[in-house]
Amino acid sequence: MQQVTPRSDPAPSRLSYRFERMMLTPVFRLAMRVVLPFSVAAIGAAVWLGDQDRMDAINMKIDELRTSIVERPEFMVNAMSIEGASTGVADDIREILPVDFPVSSFDLDLDQMKETVAGLSPVKSVVVSVPPGGVMKITVVERTPVALWRMRDGVHLVDKEGYVVAQAASRESHPALPVIAGEGAEAHTVEALHILRSAGPLAKRTRGLVRVGQRRWDLVLDRGQRIMLPEFGATAALERVVALSQVQEMLERDLSVIDMRLGDRPTIRIAERSVEAWWRIRDEQAGQ
Repeated sequence: MQQVTPRSDPAPSRLSYRFERMMLTPVFRLAMRVVLPFSVAAIGAAVWLGDQDRMDAINMKIDELRTSIVERPEFMVNAMSIEGASTGVADDIREILPVDFPVSSFDLDLDQMKETVAGLSPVKSVVVSVPPGGVMKITVVERTPVALWRMRDGVHLVDKEGYVVAQAASRESHPALPVIAGEGAEAHTVEALHILRSAGPLAKRTRGLVRVGQRRWDLVLDRGQRIMLPEFGATAALERVVALSQVQEMLERDLSVIDMRLGDRPTIRIAERSVEAWWRIRDEQAGQ
């Protein structure tokens, strides 16, 4: 009798069937193809890098590679060039940027250097760059002083934006610059210069402008005379005084103050010595 070999069941096993069904889901397929290999690789790398000696060797190789790149001759900076700055400002820049040359350009924080140089009072703007050639270039635009601001601690040079450029040695060291005084005067330098330009023939007699109450100006002349200008329309008021002085020679008289704060009613104040002389003459006439 011939023995019959049983035929194999072509149907997959239960475990294989479930695995194939799970592989049809995107999440499980992603986990098997990406997450699982990555996790195995990460665990293996963590175990391999867990050895301290091996990590030190790797770090040493990285440092050697970095050094070989950053210290290449084309990346080295050997000197510093300062353009557009006066001698004093250039010396200050070299003092606040103590760079030890030669140094790699990768080790220079140009933004920090620019911020440091821009913090100097005389510097209006600055550009720090490292062009080809191995020389760090610092291009400076200095502030231009337009007036002298007199304060209790001395005389300061200010630009038209009101920034204090430097402290002046004396008033005589800058004879061409006008003088302003008073608290908050530096913040209104442009207005002060405009008023001074309107002084016309009084310019030679002008000693300066004084900011009063942080809101208006007094024009100070020689012989102790003072023109009190209004808060608004100061230039027009001064032009009116100049016109009166030319026609009636008002400022040639013994006046101490011309008050123009009320445009429709300007007032004058006679010098104290003239008042005393007037009273003396009146008393002599009354005694006769």
